[in-house]
Amino acid sequence: MTATDPAMTALAHRWSALSLLHGRIESRVGRVLQAGHKLSAREYSLLDVLSRQHDGEGGHLQMRQVADSVVLSQSATTRLVTRLEERGLLSRYLCPTDRRGIYTDVTEAGLRLLDEARPTHNTALSEALDEAAGDPALAPLVKAVRELPGAIQPA
Repeated sequence: MTATDPAMTALAHRWSALSLLHGRIESRVGRVLQAGHKLSAREYSLLDVLSRQHDGEGGHLQMRQVADSVVLSQSATTRLVTRLEERGLLSRYLCPTDRRGIYTDVTEAGLRLLDEARPTHNTALSEALDEAAGDPALAPLVKAVRELPGAIQPA
């Protein structure tokens, strides 16, 4: 295959459509969350991911897993955690069984903000998908997103 191969060109166009859909969704969700709750889309995602942790085997995510879940580098995730910790929305503490490990949990204030922001997030997400469904290039992707089974866990 070469760069001018029609199959590669089609693949590049599909990738562009996927990137466009993601950008539109993230932009809308981010604007609405910022206006209503002073949260970015990434901050919301981080709070959401961390809120699903639990005590016990496999209950707490390592920073690498958190970074994969919010699609950021580990250093960017650490900076994001620090910002939310400074706002009182997250706390960090040493792992009780491995003093090298650090856990990050959502505080009560973080859980309240997440609960308040969730309907806003879900409405903005739904509206962004509805709007994108009207674009023939994006409609198949919207359909695929809506038909995905359950939550996808990062590797």
